Amino acid sequence: MSKITLYLASILVLLLSQTVMAQEVYERKIEVLKAQKEKITEQEKEALKFEIEEINKRLKNRDISESEAKILKEAAAKKRALNIENRIGIIDNQISLLERNEGKTLAKIEVDSLDIDRIGFTIDVNGEPLVISRSRRWKREIKYDRRTYSDFVFAIGLNNALIEGQSLDNSPYKIGGSRFFEMGWQWRTRVFSRSNWLRFHYGFSFQFNGLKPDNNQIFVQNGNQTMLEEFEFELDKSKLRMDNLVFPVHFEFGPSRLRKTEKSIRYSIQNQFRMGIGGYGGFNLGTRQKLKYSREGEQVKDKFKRDYNTSDLIYGLSAYAGFDGVLLYIKYDLNPIFKDAAIEQNNISLGFRFDL
Repeated sequence: MSKITLYLASILVLLLSQTVMAQEVYERKIEVLKAQKEKITEQEKEALKFEIEEINKRLKNRDISESEAKILKEAAAKKRALNIENRIGIIDNQISLLERNEGKTLAKIEVDSLDIDRIGFTIDVNGEPLVISRSRRWKREIKYDRRTYSDFVFAIGLNNALIEGQSLDNSPYKIGGSRFFEMGWQWRTRVFSRSNWLRFHYGFSFQFNGLKPDNNQIFVQNGNQTMLEEFEFELDKSKLRMDNLVFPVHFEFGPSRLRKTEKSIRYSIQNQFRMGIGGYGGFNLGTRQKLKYSREGEQVKDKFKRDYNTSDLIYGLSAYAGFDGVLLYIKYDLNPIFKDAAIEQNNISLGFRFDL
């Protein structure tokens, strides 16, 4: 009889212990939830403070105006107030659920704050221990526009030469018939990390500069001198073309349109005025002269690929200005067209450039 009594007492003590433990876990969950309610306001205020600091930085860097900053601050304050209301409402619902069922619920519920601030907690109301995740200062990184873009570039227009001691009006080359063509690839990098008013352009281009002599003349190489001489037959076409590989470098100025959200900032130069100044350097790939004429009633086409004493190294200044991808373009070779020439000539080009 005494053994039966002992067993019954042990069972009773065990049941009471489990009941007490379950009650303690249930009460502990309620306490943690109530403590979490007090932290919510502090977390959201910290988040709002950080957002305001970021907006002030953008205002200081002139990325946004004062009116835009005011609108962003008001929106941030409204959002954080709603966050406090919603998150406290979630906690109140969890407390009500636990109290109504005395901790005996059938659902596992996870409550977490916004992913971007990585502050949260997990609640298991099925008898498992409640775990509060470690919290840290709220922070959200704004993703700025990438610093570097690339474009295909080509240009076309009129070409001629500035000759020492004479003006373009007296040029021996046809004004409308002498042309240039350029194509290449460029990269443009924002100089400042959080501003787009100054860009650095660099890349490579193939330049084809053509000169068409006037008055039935052709280029003749005589030793280290290249000069124009009248051709014995009536010319239909006479053209000297210099093919160059150069590496242009420009600093570009101009406004850009700012597109911003809470998570990113993008700069756009579409339909914006742009102006660039810089230069280029490279080398001559080859020089050739094309002639087309009639001889004894027969059409003749001659192509001569020679040195013609043209400069091996190419370097000069260039500039452009315009809107969007259509730009007025000018370039000037500082190197002379012909080496060791008695009268120095420098290539000059004016046309349109297109950044695609």
